[in-house]
Amino acid sequence: MATMNAAVVTSFGEPPHYQQFEVPQPASDQEVLVDVLAVGLHPRVRAGAAGAHYTSTGTLPMIPGIDGVGRRPDGGRVYFAAGDDRFGTMADQAVVDLRRAIELRADVDVAKVAAAMNPAMSSWVALRRRVPLEPGQSVLVLGATGNAGTMAVQIAKRLGAGRVVGAGRDPGRLSALTALGADEVVQLTDDGDATDRALGAAAGQVDIVIDYIWGRPAQRAIMALLTARSDRSRAMNWIQIGATAGPTIELPSVALRSANLRLQGNGQGAVTTAAYLAELPSLVDEIDAGTIAAKPNTMPLADVEAIWTRPDPPGERTVLVP
Repeated sequence: MATMNAAVVTSFGEPPHYQQFEVPQPASDQEVLVDVLAVGLHPRVRAGAAGAHYTSTGTLPMIPGIDGVGRRPDGGRVYFAAGDDRFGTMADQAVVDLRRAIELRADVDVAKVAAAMNPAMSSWVALRRRVPLEPGQSVLVLGATGNAGTMAVQIAKRLGAGRVVGAGRDPGRLSALTALGADEVVQLTDDGDATDRALGAAAGQVDIVIDYIWGRPAQRAIMALLTARSDRSRAMNWIQIGATAGPTIELPSVALRSANLRLQGNGQGAVTTAAYLAELPSLVDEIDAGTIAAKPNTMPLADVEAIWTRPDPPGERTVLVP
């Protein structure tokens, strides 16, 4: 039995261990075994390794990692998404379903791609597939001080938004958003009434909300925006992506009856795999060109246990390299 080095989750209550694991084998002519070059340590990866993500099957042991950059046997490079939550990408080798992969140029910075694709694709696909952004429309990014939210501000501008409002808790990261394309920023504070007023004044007329936080802050924000809206019959599309502030909200029925509020989500299952893949080549080009900022913090896979719970500095994403 051939083995390889891998990050292996043996208990949902502790970090993965760097140890030997059986080399997975392709199961069809649509799959190929690749040498892994770089893997992003995303919040989604940590959730899966804790058995806490909605796609988790609860099967152990498992290799975490939902995507990565790999080298095929013929030397070509690919960006790929893992198709099995047990055999992830944080290992020397991984099985790639070619229907879930795209070709990369030989000169692409693999660490940047591994760092940025997962956080960037959420808003990229949302604004191109879920609610296609029309030139000049306005966008509110709720949770704009996280990595994905910061990228969403840049992406909204890149895709033609006329006005972008960024809202988040970190004042330092908020102030940096104006240089990345935000026209206005709003700090989310513990003073709910003051935050409601600020959101209503800055974003009451937006066309699209990209929400990375959900929970009570989103619950309040929905009502604050609708209350401030001058024409409630004009559509406000709320795209729910992340839930850093909590998994549920309470929404008064009047919010849906008295306004043209359209609630939907973007994630695994909301858009087909084929639709996601169709968007990725152009997203790679944006990342590689630097129009979407990505700062990888490259670390050896062997250090996975030590760095697993270490938070990324603002604007950075840990990338593990076998």
